[in-house]
Amino acid sequence: MQPEAVIFDIGNVLTRWQPEAFYDRVLGEERRRALFASVDLHGMNALVDDGALFRETIYDWADRHPAWSPEIRMWYDRWIELASPRIEGSIALLRALRKKGVPVFALTNFGSYSYDEARDRLDFLNEFDREYVSGRLKVSKPDPRIYQAVEEDCGIAPDRLIFADDRADNITAAARRGWRTHQFESWQGWAARLVAEGLLTNEEAGL
Repeated sequence: MQPEAVIFDIGNVLTRWQPEAFYDRVLGEERRRALFASVDLHGMNALVDDGALFRETIYDWADRHPAWSPEIRMWYDRWIELASPRIEGSIALLRALRKKGVPVFALTNFGSYSYDEARDRLDFLNEFDREYVSGRLKVSKPDPRIYQAVEEDCGIAPDRLIFADDRADNITAAARRGWRTHQFESWQGWAARLVAEGLLTNEEAGL
């Protein structure tokens, strides 16, 4: 049977999320390595994903690391550049599915406040039928509780959900609950999987 709903991760599925690449461009690789060795920026971002305030958390970390304060503040001040470029092929798939009446959900490790701020700049964030955002739920992938929350809210059996994420640990956690899964590497690969599941034709998928 075909899946009843399609679930998209956001970072590295619908838009790139490679902060190191941004800082390489801005600071140069050597200085970026020194920054990331001195300050746990991914740990800082995990706090935001778990529900901490967006700007306040980042600026607090900047104040706690004065040697790197301007660079840390870039995580907020230039956040949209960290979350770029958009993966237009994936966005087209989201829209093709919705055009056919297939429910499309987001399941993302994303701060509640940063998600709301991103809506104006990432228009596709306004196009999901349901949104499961870690910062709102106060639990992040790959914790099983976030997948359980999705199941309980949408009421769809796990084996009728298909989920794309770029991280193997997130995919594994979903598969253990019986979800159909796809580890994202390219929009074309995801498109081919959606065609194989009978949800889109090759033409609709852009193949």
